[in-house]
Amino acid sequence: MTNVLNFRAPPLPFYILGGLSDFAPGDRHLSRQGIGVFDLLIVRKGCLFVGEDERRFALTPGSALLLRPDAYHYGYEDCRERTEHYWIHFQTSGEWSAEDGAGTDAPVASPEEGAPRMLHAFDPMPYRLQLPQFATLPQASHMYELLDRLIALNETSYLGITRWQIDAMFQQVLQQLAATIRKQASSPRAACAQQAAMYLRRHYKEDVKAEQLGEQLRFHPIYIARCMQAEFGCSPIEYLLRYRIEQAKLLLLRTDFTIARIAEEVGFHQAAYFTSRFTKYEGLSPRQYRQRFLKE
Repeated sequence: MTNVLNFRAPPLPFYILGGLSDFAPGDRHLSRQGIGVFDLLIVRKGCLFVGEDERRFALTPGSALLLRPDAYHYGYEDCRERTEHYWIHFQTSGEWSAEDGAGTDAPVASPEEGAPRMLHAFDPMPYRLQLPQFATLPQASHMYELLDRLIALNETSYLGITRWQIDAMFQQVLQQLAATIRKQASSPRAACAQQAAMYLRRHYKEDVKAEQLGEQLRFHPIYIARCMQAEFGCSPIEYLLRYRIEQAKLLLLRTDFTIARIAEEVGFHQAAYFTSRFTKYEGLSPRQYRQRFLKE
């Protein structure tokens, strides 16, 4: 079963450096422990024998292997023929985790673990980027062409416009890699979480209960809560609360409604409770939030 690496975005993973290596018969991949960056290997010609901890992979043309920054990597066998492979080093400043083939998450890195998740004006909604650790590329020639263009930009990477091109091109590489699993659409857990999020967004003005959500989705409320925690990093109730506050922020900036009316418009029965929740997440009251963006 294929392992999957999950990246919480934003921020998106970013490119560091890449290249094309040419191994002669008798060469093998270096042994390294905890290099601190992700290492994407894609073979164009020959066969590369690479291991990560207890797992071993024989990479043939069109095969891709994503090595973790915290694991032990090694070549377990010499190349038997001339072997060409691309290597791409990249990193993320966000959270990431490893998921085994059975769908079990194993959290690995969480730079802001324990820190409050403050909502600010126009914050983007987080999502999960999933990349397979091992994959066979269905259109390998397209990936080779993309990687050749990406690596060619290394020489002028000190230019700002080139860095922008590199970042855009690297995201295309990740998109092609992610497309090999289509896990977002096929995972029952992800589908459940997305259905729950859609329902909560459509009914955020209503008094939604966990039991009601379970009845609508035909799943047990505990299962729904676990799915949303894995997919969005929060419970259904917290997701609903965050969404209500986001809608309240829009009304604060776009209308002259009173605080009490805005509270009612976004599903809060009491203005005082709305103000306390808003203040907890934003660090300032709804009135202060509105005043901060008003013209003097």
